This record gives sequence, C-alpha cells and structure tokens, in this order.
Amino acid sequence: MTFYNTIALATIITLLAAIPSSSVALVVIRASTMGVKQGVITSLGVVAGDLVFVAMALLGLSALSEQLGALFVVIRYLAAGYLIWFGLNLIRNHAHRVPQGEPSVPPNGARTTSASFLSGLLLTLSDIKAVLFYASLFPAFIDPITLRSVDIAAIFGITLFAVGGIKIVYAVSASKMVKLSGRLHFQTKAKPVAGAMMIATGGYLLVKT
Repeated sequence: MTFYNTIALATIITLLAAIPSSSVALVVIRASTMGVKQGVITSLGVVAGDLVFVAMALLGLSALSEQLGALFVVIRYLAAGYLIWFGLNLIRNHAHRVPQGEPSVPPNGARTTSASFLSGLLLTLSDIKAVLFYASLFPAFIDPITLRSVDIAAIFGITLFAVGGIKIVYAVSASKMVKLSGRLHFQTKAKPVAGAMMIATGGYLLVKT
C-alpha cells in the first residue's frame, strides 16, 4: 500500500466515522449523561467492533459472515435490548438531581464501565453489513495478492485512530457542552430526549433486516 493510498484510505474512514450515526449518538449520550470517561470507553467498544469487521474483511471471511447470520441476529437483539433498557432508565431517572460538579455515575462503577464498552461493541457488531463495506473498500487501496503484514498493520492502525479519534472527539465535545450549558439544567432536559433516541435506535435494530 503506497503512501498516497494510505492517506486516501485514512481520509475516507475518518470522514465516514464523522457522519452522524447510531454509534455517534450512543457515544454522545453516554458522554453527556454519564461523563466523558464513559463516552470514551463506549468509543473504544465501537472501535473494537470495527476492528473485528476489518479482520474479517482482510481474512476473506465476508462469505463466512453470511453463514453466521444467526449469531449476528442474536447480537443485534442483545444490542437492541440494551439500548431500549438504557433509554427507559434515562427517562425514568430524568428527574434525579445530581449535586453540582459530581458525576452522574459512581466513580468506581466497574459495571457501568463494562456496560459502556459492551454497548459500543454490540451496537457495532449488530451491523454485519459493515464487513461487506470493508471488504469492498480495501481492494481499492491494496492488492490482496501482494498483501503484506505492514499493510495489515497500517489498516488496523488507520481504523483504530480514525474511528476511535473521531468518536472520542464527539465524547469530549458532548461533555464540554454539558459543562457550558450548566450540568443540572442540561441533564434534566437532555435525559428524556436521549432516552427516547436510545429506545428508537433499539427499536430500529429490532425491525431492520
């Protein structure tokens, strides 16, 4: 993979990662309602899912993904169930008051941290069509016949920094907007809206084909 191909691929993946999507919405909502740390961890979950798809595309497993369709249907339902549960909790707890300056989740909430990562991972893995996207994108920049380990490392690195970097920017920006808007006022207004968005996203995952 040439230098120019590397730059072009990085640009495309970065631009695509910046487009508003369900994963961006999840990152923004967790960062704005639960703190920037949870937004960043959710971003890492999203990246992990993308890296799984990248590996499948590079290994030529897009055909295998069709045979494993039932597995990804289960993953999609798990992601949908989590998003609906999370949305309902936001709506139910929207009147909860948090003292000024305190995080909305316990600082030692290991379970919350795990949930943030898994929510990003499951939401990404629920879209198995992404592996087909990567499988169709990569041949434009690399020659599968002459694929080298350095090319594989470059693609993984590009995906990690492009997707992860963009999602983390969203998380940090959302957290800063909360502080600028006044934490208590923003969370009181934003939680029911964010909850409705999560429920809608979960419902979409349940009915999508």
